[in-house]
Amino acid sequence: MSDSSTTATSIPSQRVPATDGVRWRELIAEFGAEIAHPLTLALERVNALTSSGRIDRSGLRLLREEIETARQLGMTAQLLARFASAGLAQSRERVALLDTLQSVLTHRKRETDARGITVQPTATPVDVIVDASLLFSLLNTLIDWALTQTRTAIALVIDVDTWKGHARLSCQFALLPIDAAAPPPPLDTLTWRLLEQTAMTMHLGLARQVNDRVVTVTLEFALPANADIEGVSPVDLDQGFDSSINSKPLAGSHVVVIASRRSMRTRIRDALRHMGLIVDMVTSVDEAIDFCSDGLPHAIIVEGILHGERFDHFRADIRAEVPGFPFIDIVEEGNEFNVSNDTGTERARVGQDAIEAALPSVLMFELSKTL
Repeated sequence: MSDSSTTATSIPSQRVPATDGVRWRELIAEFGAEIAHPLTLALERVNALTSSGRIDRSGLRLLREEIETARQLGMTAQLLARFASAGLAQSRERVALLDTLQSVLTHRKRETDARGITVQPTATPVDVIVDASLLFSLLNTLIDWALTQTRTAIALVIDVDTWKGHARLSCQFALLPIDAAAPPPPLDTLTWRLLEQTAMTMHLGLARQVNDRVVTVTLEFALPANADIEGVSPVDLDQGFDSSINSKPLAGSHVVVIASRRSMRTRIRDALRHMGLIVDMVTSVDEAIDFCSDGLPHAIIVEGILHGERFDHFRADIRAEVPGFPFIDIVEEGNEFNVSNDTGTERARVGQDAIEAALPSVLMFELSKTL
């Protein structure tokens, strides 16, 4: 792509057919090309390990990153197909755009800090008409894509286009410096395609401009007063999150499980298998602290026998950053379960005998409160 280019997409209120043969052939080709690269690197590293019988800490870290990249690409492809499905249920809610953006940035702060990237939001508070959880997913995808393209600062601006009667969210950053030894990452990655598809599913306007290696992405949202523009009357609007819990597209959410017993890890993994989540397993609180040091998951499930002062400090530190962050305790006995409440007097917990029957529902409820 040249240093000065513009790509703009205007999404009409009618659903754009997602079964176009050419488009999906292109997406499959992009997916194959993107996933082949980290898997090839990982295979070369495994072959080297097989030959030498040794791998140092740095090599192990790189191997894990390569496998994680491939796994994330696979999940992105699944989300693309999910969001393109005509059967995806959406609620139409009045949502504070700035509040959702701040929630996403708070959740991603460890990750952006670890990468040395500053994120600078400037916003006019405004309500928009969207599915709240899809908005959360959209903004996370936007951040995911931007983080692959820049290493400096990301500017986010929310304002209102009074002429068009829309709210706008603009994301601007400088592209990675040109390095003759390593070509810059392409703009039209699978993550960008997911951003396009999510915007299309939500009936949002989406535009991208590149001028002198500065990228600006703009999303347009319907204002409550103009909801009829999107084919939705005010009486059809949900007034909050609770009414749409069952429609939350939680696929792609990241969950960390802390369990010392292999049998417990296996049962939890099997119970969550159908939910389309990214699930990582660690065996101790110390491993969880290390795992979360560069970025937080969306929820943590912990085996009750691992509770103690170390875990209490770990949970308190995370909730100091992200109030209401979901933790689910697996208690040793019983088939009872409970969800958390807003006052914090009730904790989410599932009895060991109810893991298969109740854990997916409890996790869905806890994630739905924060996404």
